[in-house]
This record gives sequence, C-alpha cells and structure tokens, in this order.
Amino acid sequence: MKDRLQNKGVVLALATLCCLLWGSAYPAVKIGYELFGITTTGAQVLFAGYRFTLAGILTWIITSLYVKKIALPQRDEWGRMISLGLVQTTLQYIFFYIGLANTTGVKASIINATSTFFAILFAHLILKNEKMTRAKIIGCILGMVGVIIIQLKGGRIDSSFSLLGDGFLFLVCIASALGAVMTRIYTQKSDSMILTAYQLMIGGVVLVMIGLLMGGSITQVTVPGLLLLGYLAALSAAAFTIWTILLKHNPVGVVAIYGFMIPVFGVILSGLFLGEAFLSLRILVSLACVSVGIWLVNREAGRI
Repeated sequence: MKDRLQNKGVVLALATLCCLLWGSAYPAVKIGYELFGITTTGAQVLFAGYRFTLAGILTWIITSLYVKKIALPQRDEWGRMISLGLVQTTLQYIFFYIGLANTTGVKASIINATSTFFAILFAHLILKNEKMTRAKIIGCILGMVGVIIIQLKGGRIDSSFSLLGDGFLFLVCIASALGAVMTRIYTQKSDSMILTAYQLMIGGVVLVMIGLLMGGSITQVTVPGLLLLGYLAALSAAAFTIWTILLKHNPVGVVAIYGFMIPVFGVILSGLFLGEAFLSLRILVSLACVSVGIWLVNREAGRI
C-alpha cells in the first residue's frame, strides 16, 4: 500500500481529486450563503464550524466502520490532534472568512495560492531531507504565475493593502502551510484517518464557538441548504483524509505543489455552477503554467 501511495500516477490522481473537491467548495459555499441567508462574518464562521464538525463526524464514522470498532485516539495523541485542529481548521478558516470579508475575491485567490510556497519553505526549514531546490522554486513561481493569470480580469489587480483583509489571508497561508508540515510529522505516529477525524471535529467545534461569540446565527434552514451542507462536509472529509494520507507517505513539496490547482478548479466550477465566464485562453495558459510547475517538482522527486 505504501509503495502504491508513492506512485506518481496515484499521487497525481488523488491530489487532483482533492483539489477538484476543494475547488468545488468555492461555488458551493457561495450557494450555501444564499440558501441559508448568511450575510454576516459571524454567520459565515458558524457555517464553516458546522461544516467541519460534520466532516469530522463523517470521517470518524467511516473510520470506525473500517477498523470495525469505535475509533478512539491513544492518550498521547490528543495533544497532536488538538494542535493540528486549531492550526489547520480553526485558525486557517477564521482568518480566511474574516480576510475574505475585507478584500476582493481576486486578491484572496492569489494570496491563498502562496500557501503552497510556504508549505515547501516550511518543510525545508523544519523537516530533514526536504530541501529547497531550483526545481521547487521554479515550480512554485510557475504555479503562482498560473494563479495570477487565471485571476487577471481587465489586465490589473488592485495593489492596495488591508491588514484585516490581505494581512489575514497571509495568515491563512501560514496556518495552511504549517498544518501540512504538522500533518507530515504527526502521521508518522498516528493513524491518518483517526487524526483527520478528530482534528476536523476539534477545529470545527472551536469555529462554532467563535461564530456564536461573534453573534453569528443561521435561522433560514431549507432541505436544499442541508443537502449542500452535507456535500460540503463530505468533500472536506474526503479531501482532508486523502491529503493527510498522501502527506504521510510523500514529501510535503511533492503533495503541496498540487495546491495551485485549487483556484483553477474553483474558477472553472464557478463558471459552470454560478454562470461566470471561464472558457478562455487565459484558463488554458494558467493550466499550462500550473501543470509545468507540478511536473518540475515531481520530476525532481523521482530523481531523489
């Protein structure tokens, strides 16, 4: 199983699936805001809390069925699960929702894509045998260029800076990257699925508490809204579980580089489900840059 999860084709397929799922969250969350009548940041954070708590519960149920017993962590695992949940789920998404409310969607997508670079940088600084190389740098640059190209509309990007907007989104990137490195470390000692289940539940519950403290409330509940919430929870459960397993068996850089595909899928799926224009030369050039960047990092990994 370990050798299969290190196979380039398998990593490509599973990482792409994760990015496709996370990319689908962009239009799904926007639709969710409409279905639930969500208009405030507190309600957005509360919505995220419900989503990730439910995702953790789904992962826990699947894990328990898989191991044919109640999935419980060992006593010494709680510290790892709590710290990962607070960093990768709570901090990442509280910063994301507050930051997104104070800047433009274009800038948010570009800034969020830098989490891939931060993940590779942190892996270089913290983990042994994960060095920052020329191929990784070029791959990250190409990926960023691809993300910038896909977000360029009208030929320019607003250069103004907002501490609560752009500043918080950079904190999202740091939390996401740190979470990836922590996952790589923790999965060497903990079961990947159990770790994912509990970190999602812990992080989600804290998000719910923060959302309530911010005055958030969700009173408009419909069947379509609940079905959408179920989909968001399911995609988070699946994507985080698969991503965690990939990080357990592969270098952070090899997995993280695929993160540049998330905004690409986000734009394409937003076009399909929200009616936004997306079929253009810009999309093709962006995909080419991201693909070459991924190829460079994986080519180098195959030589190690």
